[in-house]
Amino acid sequence: MTTPNQTPQDSSSGAAAATAPAASAPVAANGNGERRGLLIGVTIVLIILLIAYGIWWFIYARHYENTDDAYVGGNVVQVTPQVGGTVLAINTDDTEPVQIGKPLVELDKADAKVALDQAEAQLAQTVRQVRTLFVNNNALASNVSARSAELERARSDLARRQQLISTGAVSKEELEHAKVAVQGAEAALQAAREQLASNKVLTDRTSVEQHPNVLSAAAQVRSAYVNLARTTLLAPTTGYVAKRSVQVGQRVAAGTPLLSIVPLNALWVDANFKEVQINNMRIGQTVTLKSDLYGSKFEYHGTVVGLAAGTGSAFSLLPAQNASGNWIKIVQRVPVRISLDPKDLESHPLRMGRTGETEKIVR
Repeated sequence: MTTPNQTPQDSSSGAAAATAPAASAPVAANGNGERRGLLIGVTIVLIILLIAYGIWWFIYARHYENTDDAYVGGNVVQVTPQVGGTVLAINTDDTEPVQIGKPLVELDKADAKVALDQAEAQLAQTVRQVRTLFVNNNALASNVSARSAELERARSDLARRQQLISTGAVSKEELEHAKVAVQGAEAALQAAREQLASNKVLTDRTSVEQHPNVLSAAAQVRSAYVNLARTTLLAPTTGYVAKRSVQVGQRVAAGTPLLSIVPLNALWVDANFKEVQINNMRIGQTVTLKSDLYGSKFEYHGTVVGLAAGTGSAFSLLPAQNASGNWIKIVQRVPVRISLDPKDLESHPLRMGRTGETEKIVR
């Protein structure tokens, strides 16, 4: 039914407007249902993931510790001269591989060669002097015998004069001269005996080869020879040259660092674990490591060889002063040293200072 003021078009528009809310209500209900179903599904998936993670952690992950605060370390072997000299030649340079025993640096040999010649000459002179000591024993023994004979003759002369003094054939003055001659012969004999004893002290219970003077001179020759040999600096280990600072023509003193050698076949890893992670760590536990150089393509195998005696801050240049009154508790890290399998280092070489992570360390 229409009113007189209402047209047919107006009546149809009103009917459409009246039916619009009724049509949108089912659409909204369907949208809320889909959103609710999606949220329920996501919640169920998250719960399943959390349960799966909990099971994985309980069965597997809780038995391992890991950290990405790990660095490759190694020995840096310094090459220093044991004698001073002028550098004549350098047979290697930075980054070059060297084998143990290879000549690295040559020093001027002139001074050491002169010292060796002097030591050899002194040894020859000492041997001659010692041989003279042994020969003198016989000469001094003969001198003692001669002095003994002179003493016996002087005593016989004195005895004859004492027998003739009563007859007046010998004067008192001549008798006194005979007594003085006996005393002189006795003194000469005593001096000869002392000389022989003194010379025997230098030669008793020894030979020319084992005489202390000869041994001392021989030691000087060996010392001069060693100093001559030390003018050639040999590689103390197999590795790679680093930190070369020596130049040809440089005058170096004993103990001056010339270069360093890094043996890359004996590297290790210092992994810094949080103090709450090392409770169950023990020496001998196996470790799996990865390097940023190779990424996940290769895994290194190692063994825990030691735990540091203190945290990193305890051995730093400025250690923490926890008693100053402004202390803030911070979880510290303890360095753990891990040896690497030499076969892994041979197939996948590393360099000192490279970073990585300990993926698995058995607790």
